[in-house]
Amino acid sequence: MHFSDVEVGKQLIVGEGTYYDCLGLGRKAIRGSAYIEGPFLLGDARSFSEKVLATAMIARDVNDESNNPPRSLHVKGNTRLEGDSGTPNALNISGDTKQVGNTDQTGKITASGNITTNAKFIGDITQTSGTPPGCKAFDIPHPSKEGYRLRHICVEGPESAVYYRGRTNKNIIPLPLYWKDLIDPASLTVTLTPIGAHQNIIVKRWDAENIYLQNQGAMPINCFFHVFAQRIDIERLIPEYEGQSSDDYPGDNSIYSINN
Repeated sequence: MHFSDVEVGKQLIVGEGTYYDCLGLGRKAIRGSAYIEGPFLLGDARSFSEKVLATAMIARDVNDESNNPPRSLHVKGNTRLEGDSGTPNALNISGDTKQVGNTDQTGKITASGNITTNAKFIGDITQTSGTPPGCKAFDIPHPSKEGYRLRHICVEGPESAVYYRGRTNKNIIPLPLYWKDLIDPASLTVTLTPIGAHQNIIVKRWDAENIYLQNQGAMPINCFFHVFAQRIDIERLIPEYEGQSSDDYPGDNSIYSINN
């Protein structure tokens, strides 16, 4: 026969609330479920200040009878976090810092599998080994060499710009329809490369929707083009500024993914 200090055979309720239908009520109560008004703390109470920091506070295990697990929280199954606008951040993760020899080693956040996000990244992101600090890269299986990988570095420059490239045999280059609301026409630059023969092609004029070309003589136009323009939907980049970290940037840091 097994004896326990406390046994709850059906549903545990701590507090006055018995009104949450998600756990079931009365005869429909889900066996083994529990409702706690909160806040509650699990683990080493000394890890937290005298102030209540969250509804649930989980710290390292301090039970001498346990095997002292290396994690404060281990979840199997999918995890979903929903912000409620009550705080600036729906998820706030920070690694620890420890001294190894004469070097500070910052704790890592490690993920395996695919990570999909449509969020903005704010603050400092440490690049993994393989590229010097400040180089943003993608690394994929090589598309044509088995057993190899392919790494490319993102193009960097002192402006928030977009580009459009292609080939034309007409005297007009229609720009993408959305460019008229995205770019500053005065910042636009064009590179033309004639194909097959010199054609004396020039950019006659341009606006936010089209680039108009002109050449001399009866030679037909046949060229590659490469167009750059600066975005107007966000503030203009400040390439150089005084400071000790990216937090000192004098503009709006929230629109950038920062890699130090």
